[in-house]
Amino acid sequence: MKIITLFLLTITLSGCNLFSDSYQQESRKIINYLLADMPLPDNADIQKQPTVILGTGTGIAGRIVLLSPVSPASNLIYYSDATLGTGWTLVSSTVAEEIVLTYTKDGRYATIEIQKTNGPSWFGGESDSQIIISVVHPSAIQEQNPYLALKEIDNRDNLVVLSD
Repeated sequence: MKIITLFLLTITLSGCNLFSDSYQQESRKIINYLLADMPLPDNADIQKQPTVILGTGTGIAGRIVLLSPVSPASNLIYYSDATLGTGWTLVSSTVAEEIVLTYTKDGRYATIEIQKTNGPSWFGGESDSQIIISVVHPSAIQEQNPYLALKEIDNRDNLVVLSD
């Protein structure tokens, strides 16, 4: 009986890992197709919930969230090396507790934010990091102040009617 229970537990746990690996492989295929010219670290896992991609080809916009098993410093080195031959040009960088790299290519902008996660680093190894890649295409912004209508609605809500 113990052997059957152990066998079922092993199958269940390995099945969860199998679904996770399948999601990673399929997501990476799609992201590599839609954003083939932006390097992604091989060892980073794509986070399902906050990742969103809209459009196709050079017209894509969206955000990709990755969890990486290496430190922000290692990911900074990765991106400074990996983007060299891809046509992306570094236009701005901020290196502090949070690292922000801004690249441009063919009118598109990509912002890469790298920050340390709160997880512990085991046995003195590197700490994990979160990588957020936001990409926008040139025609994504049609109006310079698309939120002006919200200001008008807010002003109507704050109207005070004075009576005699």
